[in-house]
Amino acid sequence: MEQAGSNINNIIKVEQGDITLLRLDAIVNAANESLLGGGGVDGAIHRAAGPQLRVYNSTLGGCATGDAKISPGFNLPSKHVISTVGPVWKGGSRNEDELLSNCYTSCLELARQHSCKTIAFPAISTGVYGFPFKRASSIAINTIKAYVEAHPNTFQEILLITFSDQDYTIMLQVMREAAIES
Repeated sequence: MEQAGSNINNIIKVEQGDITLLRLDAIVNAANESLLGGGGVDGAIHRAAGPQLRVYNSTLGGCATGDAKISPGFNLPSKHVISTVGPVWKGGSRNEDELLSNCYTSCLELARQHSCKTIAFPAISTGVYGFPFKRASSIAINTIKAYVEAHPNTFQEILLITFSDQDYTIMLQVMREAAIES
């Protein structure tokens, strides 16, 4: 019998849908530095989790770009919310790629520390923060792939959740380019 984590193609997957409906160990929130809610995915997660998420996050002291913090899921089907702050795109000359990669690594590290075997990510920084979607997808997939290879048998499922048809198509293309079948 194959152990969980031994085949990367069975772990990392792209799906289209609503991240707030997933019943996993953790979902990732593309948050702002305050961790107190905002627009896009951040607003949707806060609405679905209920006001307890904002109250809990107010005790965390915010979050720096590239870092992550973990909270209970409250009213979400997922056990935890891992909030991370992605970089605002400023043309690519201000360490944006490294900061975005750090977001994924920080989230995976927190998930591992809290024994989360299943986790879902939105496309961090690609909304109002303006990070080019294909570039961000490549960073996400390659960072996650490297982490899974460095920490085998840690995760059972890592989902990359897209919302639009166009983003889903691009993410699948990037997965193929990284030699991962979704």
